[in-house]
Amino acid sequence: MTFGKLFRRMRSETGLGIKRLAPELGVSYSYLSKLENNELNPSEEFVERAAKYFKADRNHMLLSAGKIPTEVMKILQEHPEDAVELLRAKFGRKK
Repeated sequence: MTFGKLFRRMRSETGLGIKRLAPELGVSYSYLSKLENNELNPSEEFVERAAKYFKADRNHMLLSAGKIPTEVMKILQEHPEDAVELLRAKFGRKK
């Protein structure tokens, strides 16, 4: 699921309109509209704020935005072969 779709779903579940939510997240309502329509990709900082606001899983939101959580990226960089092997073993994909 894309970040925009996930964000829209979370916002809709709270019953908040984008014009009311935007100032609470420190952005314009047009920015939120563009996010929800997948016209923009959010910054990691915005994803963090949104996850905190909605009490949502930060990692899930970061991944939906195409961003790898910092601690996961560090593992991938420090142990690339092991990480790839583990993921392939877990999810059944071969080279």
